[in-house]
Amino acid sequence: MKGTEQFKATIKNYLDKRAQKDALFRAKYETTTRTIDDVVTYILNEVKASGCNGFDDDEIYSMAVHVIDEPTLEIGKPIKCNVVVNHHIELTEEEKAQQRELALKRFQDEELRKLQNRNSKPKAVKLQETKHPELSLFDDFE
Repeated sequence: MKGTEQFKATIKNYLDKRAQKDALFRAKYETTTRTIDDVVTYILNEVKASGCNGFDDDEIYSMAVHVIDEPTLEIGKPIKCNVVVNHHIELTEEEKAQQRELALKRFQDEELRKLQNRNSKPKAVKLQETKHPELSLFDDFE
């Protein structure tokens, strides 16, 4: 899953949990016309406008809640970018098996390449003859 998709899932998960715990927020969250893409677009525009590169989770979550709470809030234009999410991503068993196979394949290829390089004989290097003999400080230049 790409970082931006993981970011969307993280924000949606937070909003869903907040709606379960907070009845007032749930009422707005269930009736909003805003999509998760709208929420993410708003957050990205706010982050861009701030000029900062890193934010605390609570700052980002508060922006998400704010855009749900304020139905007339200007969302902004979609921004093409990648988002880095510093959360542990849990892989499925199938994804883990695929990654193991990929790592094993890379390891085998690397070991094979090492063996092939070790067994190949180095090529003889021919020294080129110089066309002009080197000059010395002790040569006569008459």
